[in-house]
Amino acid sequence: MNILAQASESAGRTWTVVLFLAMIAATLAVTVWASRQTRSATDFHSGGRGFTGMQNGFAIGSDYMSAASFLGIAGMISLFGYDGFLYSIGFLVAWLVALLLVAELLRNSGRFTMADVLSYRMRQRPVRTAAAVSTITVSVFYLLAQMVGAGALIALLLGIKPGETYLGMDAATAKIAGIVVVGILMIVYVTFGGMKGTTWVQIIKAGMLMGGAFLLTVMVLAIYGFNFGELMGDAAKTSGVGQAFLEPGLRFGTEVPGDALQTMWNKLDMISLGLALVLGTAGLPHILIRFYTVPDSKTARKSVNWGIGLIGSFYLMTLVLGFGAAALVGKDAITKQDPAGNTAAPQLAEAAGDHFGGSGLAAIMLAVIAAVAFAAILSTVAGLTIASSSSLAHDFYNSVLRRGKATDQEEVKVARLAAFGVGAAAIVLAIFAQSLNVAFLVALAFAIAASANLPTLLLSLFWKRFNTQGALAGIYGGLLSAVGLVIFSPVVSGSETALVTGADFNWFPLANPGLVSIPLGLLCAIVGTLMSKENDPRRFAQLQVRALTGAGAERASQH
Repeated sequence: MNILAQASESAGRTWTVVLFLAMIAATLAVTVWASRQTRSATDFHSGGRGFTGMQNGFAIGSDYMSAASFLGIAGMISLFGYDGFLYSIGFLVAWLVALLLVAELLRNSGRFTMADVLSYRMRQRPVRTAAAVSTITVSVFYLLAQMVGAGALIALLLGIKPGETYLGMDAATAKIAGIVVVGILMIVYVTFGGMKGTTWVQIIKAGMLMGGAFLLTVMVLAIYGFNFGELMGDAAKTSGVGQAFLEPGLRFGTEVPGDALQTMWNKLDMISLGLALVLGTAGLPHILIRFYTVPDSKTARKSVNWGIGLIGSFYLMTLVLGFGAAALVGKDAITKQDPAGNTAAPQLAEAAGDHFGGSGLAAIMLAVIAAVAFAAILSTVAGLTIASSSSLAHDFYNSVLRRGKATDQEEVKVARLAAFGVGAAAIVLAIFAQSLNVAFLVALAFAIAASANLPTLLLSLFWKRFNTQGALAGIYGGLLSAVGLVIFSPVVSGSETALVTGADFNWFPLANPGLVSIPLGLLCAIVGTLMSKENDPRRFAQLQVRALTGAGAERASQH
């Protein structure tokens, strides 16, 4: 029996490696093709603006449905039931903010990056510098989360446990190898393929992710005769907490008997997380630049509709996957493999495959879902890297250092060098950040985006009085308050699960800073504006015409 188990495990590893290599070969071929189509700055930054609503919708979905969504949310639901699904709700509702307030106006107003809109009415150099700093900060936190997840995923799915080796690697080395592989691939995708290559890679990955999730969802439902009620009941029974698994309060807003103050902080923390999730999406740089890859604002709206449809379907499937993992794998087995539950989906794939076809199908299903999860990571890191490199090249190098006089060729060259630099920095940081909590990093990225980017973006589009000092105060105020409050929160020190052990400098009681930092970012922007006499109603009128009609959006917004 032991020999059979070892043979099955070896077969699973082989399938995993073969699928990884096939997926990487296919996406590299797409990147090579795209590199031959990338000639101008417009091609590099926005893929020539030639993507349809459906194509861009798939790319948006791929950008958004990262490892945090696929692995993290399925794991949260498997451990905390109802409360785990709140992440899905927050992530999905966020798209209404992006659709109704940002998508069309942003596409009409800018050229390549979020800073095109922010700086249109302002002094170019300070505002573009601030926007580049904010873009890179948000992207780095998000990148770290994906790459740390990739390292853990590779070690897990190659079956490397502490004390064991595979291809001469122990578990720690395998994690580092995983991070380096992801880093090198994302540099290659962006440096050679630009936005065109990145977008086609993302479209392929979205198809893989939806296909893999759908297959696993159908298998889980088939085990329960497509009776979702029976699945939920079974999940509640095996959870160890019974009916509470299907009710709110297991993870968020927990009531602490005899401690009214802590109960209040727990409930406020839930509201804070919800605010960050719902408002953060419309300020995420790698999502915002996707609106520039389509020919007009109507197509931008269509692409968001496609994105909402895909992402909504995907999150409904994570509900089945989460409850399925709770019922078929069990909380103990999930937390033994990964205390945060990030391996629940791959473990469920193995359990479902074993139910239908024994250890052989279990190994194949594990390999398929492993490849899908890895695809989700690669897709998101490529999107984040191109957002950072475009901002550095277009906003900082061309607009700040060269005062708008750089040629297309220079800008593309700098963007490629920036992609290499961002990728290299992310590899090094992720190697040192392997102990950090992935969900914490993603939620922090959302909180920073909602605090620094969204208030200034909306005020730029809708407030006539808004000016340069207000934009700078809003971006830096939101950025510093979000990062600063997290440093002094129980996430970093003073709790059992804190990042820093043996120290306690925790005085801010909320794990997510959104409830305080988002209003603070908005307040800084308003106060900063009112403290300055700068006012240009004519420029605001021009921006309104551009935002509503798209007139002049193809030209650089230098003045």
